[in-house]
Amino acid sequence: MTACLIYLMGASGSGKDSLLQYARDALASDPAVVFAHRYITRPAAAGGENHVALSAQEFAARKAAGLFALDWCSHGLHYAIGVEIDQWLERDICVVVNGSRGYLPQARQRYAQLLPVSIEVAPEVLRARLTARGRENASAIEARLEQHQRLHAVPGDAVQINNDGPLPVAGQQLLTLICQQRRGKPCA
Repeated sequence: MTACLIYLMGASGSGKDSLLQYARDALASDPAVVFAHRYITRPAAAGGENHVALSAQEFAARKAAGLFALDWCSHGLHYAIGVEIDQWLERDICVVVNGSRGYLPQARQRYAQLLPVSIEVAPEVLRARLTARGRENASAIEARLEQHQRLHAVPGDAVQINNDGPLPVAGQQLLTLICQQRRGKPCA
């Protein structure tokens, strides 16, 4: 099996960051799996995922220089995955990214080996998580819930992981999936 790009997607608040951290911790010493950091025009202190914070000007300059393999906008922020993932894929490394449901068609055009993984949560769980994290006001949370409903259609070939319950349950499912994809060998 060749290297693949595991493209994790789901609503904001679905627990993607927690699942990625769970798998990252479990595979920290595995050189055949890499978790790409996103470049985001959000301050590092905003909480949530471990990302590379860029100003809007820095983001635009890097995009103009061709330093992003994938980039998109959502909720007033710019997101990107760096071109370093191309080098990792060329070295037969399994790359895991935190993607965007809305950007999936463009990502598929660039990466034939992309495996979409949809993190699913019930609407009431999503509302509770968005409220608890305290990053948005009530109207912003409603906008995120509306976007979730609009983008909820899951591609037929996407692997679905339900993350309504305890983190280790969904985390183990993601870990198993990654291990099945990495060079066709089980994880250490």
